[in-house]
Amino acid sequence: MARLLILAFLLASCGGGNNGDGSGVYLPPTQIDSPPVNTPVLPTQVIAVAPQSTPQGSCVNNLYWLEDMTVPDGSSFTPGAVIDKQWLVQNNGDCNWDGLYRLQLVAGVAMGVPEVQALYPARAGAQAVIRIIFTAPFEPGTYRSEWQAFDPQGLPFGDPIFIEILVSP
Repeated sequence: MARLLILAFLLASCGGGNNGDGSGVYLPPTQIDSPPVNTPVLPTQVIAVAPQSTPQGSCVNNLYWLEDMTVPDGSSFTPGAVIDKQWLVQNNGDCNWDGLYRLQLVAGVAMGVPEVQALYPARAGAQAVIRIIFTAPFEPGTYRSEWQAFDPQGLPFGDPIFIEILVSP
C-alpha cells in the first residue's frame, strides 16, 4: 500500500495526474499483491579463537611417541584401581608447545579423567613425559583409552598415545 501512495505522489508531481485544464489523465492507483518472500533464517555460528601466547607463524607441530614408561599394554588391574600412566614423547616439530596445547580423548573410554587434558609444554626438539592418572573401570574387561595432541587452533597432530588394560576381579 505504501508503494502505491508513493507512486501516486510521484505521478502527481511529474504532471502525470490531472493538472486542472483537463489535459491530464487520472489513473486511480491499484493495489499489487506481491507474494510473501520467505527469507530463510540461518543459524549463526560463534567461533571462539583462543589467543596464542607466542606467535607460531607457519611452524609445524608434531609429537613422536618414544615409549611407555609405565603400565605396559595388557597390564591387569582390579576394579577401581588407580593407574599412573606415563608416556615418553618427543616434540619433533618446530613449534613450541605452550599452555594452549591440549591432549584429547579420541577413542575408547576416559577411565575417570576429563576428556581434555593440558599437553605438557615442550620446546621444539625436546622430550617430555605425559602423565595421566586413570581409574580402572569397575566392570571386568579389556579397556583402551586413546589420546591425541591438538594445537591451539584445534587441529590434531602427531602420534596418538594410548593405554590398554585388563580389569579382572
